[in-house]
Amino acid sequence: MSTMNISLPEGLKHFVDEQVAGRGFGTSSEYVRELIRKDQDRQRLRALLIEGASSPATVPADAGYFERLRERVRGARKG
Repeated sequence: MSTMNISLPEGLKHFVDEQVAGRGFGTSSEYVRELIRKDQDRQRLRALLIEGASSPATVPADAGYFERLRERVRGARKG
């Protein structure tokens, strides 16, 4: 694992220390890694949403579409 040193103003350091103590993280590094993972997840989700919004519509998302989707889910649970 690589090492990275960061500098924080005292107020941010205090905040990180509180988060580590109050949320069950063992170290500030664990807390920062969790923040980075969540940011990666948000970026992936944003990219997927943009991709979906940019793609051409193929099937109208009307009541029938959602009913067919529910039926597929119900069938998958049984199968």
